[in-house]
Amino acid sequence: MSTRDTRRGRGGASGPSPVRQLALDLGLPTADSAAAVAGSGADLGVVVAYGRLVPAAVLAAVPMVNLHFSLLPRWRGAAPVERAILAGDERTGVCLMRLDEGLDTGPVLSLAEVAIGEGEPASALRQRLAAAGTPLLLAALAAAPASLAAGAPQLGEATYAAKITPDELRLAWDRPADMLDRVVRVGRAHTTFRGRRLLVHESRPLPDGAAGAPLGPGRLARDGRVGTGEGTLQLVEVQLEGRARQPATAFLAGARLPPGGELLGGTDAG
Repeated sequence: MSTRDTRRGRGGASGPSPVRQLALDLGLPTADSAAAVAGSGADLGVVVAYGRLVPAAVLAAVPMVNLHFSLLPRWRGAAPVERAILAGDERTGVCLMRLDEGLDTGPVLSLAEVAIGEGEPASALRQRLAAAGTPLLLAALAAAPASLAAGAPQLGEATYAAKITPDELRLAWDRPADMLDRVVRVGRAHTTFRGRRLLVHESRPLPDGAAGAPLGPGRLARDGRVGTGEGTLQLVEVQLEGRARQPATAFLAGARLPPGGELLGGTDAG
């Protein structure tokens, strides 16, 4: 089962998801509804990043396992990788669990812990988690059905990884530099520059004593430093609305800031 075709690319034409396209290339049948899966005659379903609850009637017809990118019960839900980064977690992991009617509440069949690298973006962490989880899934499938009958209940306090909203990706310069850097690591972090949206693709918080002259929150200096509510954030790679992404040094060379710098933020297009 895959998601429905959606608009992809600049032309706006609809097209299949990468998973569905691969299935089509391999000659495998696809469907975009849970009801179709229930009548497929499959012995087992594998769920990865599905983002919706599977109805009980479907689970009764086709037992399923889920590869979830967190150490359950921490970060159940749609955005576990992003929430772990925003929370400043030092470790996360991947769990292979048996699916039930709840939101990522089923028993855990196996797991692998993964350390979150310093400054690691969500995109890179997600790839490492996929690599760590693939052997878990393959081992369980090779040993099925015995491997699927095992499983341990989730223990500990549950936390929920709600979907990231656009407002959460807006860089509020009165926040500390390390927290703003986490937002950048999630992806699509944005502010405004001279009334145009500025995406910040990469940044790094500067240690105390290495940040030069103090800057007020949101003030962008000629060397790419931005003042925050606590500390200083160095811009590394940015993308001004309507332009390609580029090193911050190249952006600043073309921007020609005045000696005192300029303020970022203000009215944002949403």
